[in-house]
Amino acid sequence: MDLQEFQTRHGLRFRDTALLQQALTHRSFLNEQEDVDLPDNERLEFLGDAVLDFVITRVLFARYPRMPEGDLTRLRAALVRTDTLADVAAELQIGEVLRMGRGEELTGGRQRRNLLCDAFEALLGALYLDQGLEPAADFVMPLLMPLVEYILAEGLHIDARSKLQEWSQAVLGETPVYEVVAEDGPDHEKEFTVRILIGDHTICEGQGRSKQLAAQAAARAALKLQEAGELSVPLS
Repeated sequence: MDLQEFQTRHGLRFRDTALLQQALTHRSFLNEQEDVDLPDNERLEFLGDAVLDFVITRVLFARYPRMPEGDLTRLRAALVRTDTLADVAAELQIGEVLRMGRGEELTGGRQRRNLLCDAFEALLGALYLDQGLEPAADFVMPLLMPLVEYILAEGLHIDARSKLQEWSQAVLGETPVYEVVAEDGPDHEKEFTVRILIGDHTICEGQGRSKQLAAQAAARAALKLQEAGELSVPLS
């Protein structure tokens, strides 16, 4: 897929296609080019990150007028974290048009989630420079806002580990312990399984694309058991 097809598929029309090309250029590509002075996408990523934060903040502030600041902050964080943006970038097939070095590509770079996330933010930064804030917002909002209700329903914006720890220490006098019990998949697409122990008892497990996400998934599962009155831990 070339850049023209990429733009057509996603309703983009850059005035300065050099900005689009820069947004889709990983530094590893330039490392393998001799005597070429071209910019990579890192500065655009920096800009796009700020644009994304502002756009999401503005929409959440207007959509949820009664939501406390802390909940708004956690909801925004869930929307702009690496895994969320990497999923969106994969849907846009950014990996197919991302320029990268041969070595990076051979080690799974086109599927590497942090690279996809960075390229998506760089694309947003490039669009902001090319056309301004509102076109950038119009591009990103349909991609991210449908996820809001799912995040709220599943409690993905809640720090489940902290909530579980507060309950466990108050009720059981124990601090939950998290252990990685499995790592599956290639390096660029790892799936981790983490289990929770309270005292000597295994409570439940969770999976995720990082140890932190797997631990949060396990904690959410434990909280659901606790809320249903099904979390039973023998007291020593």
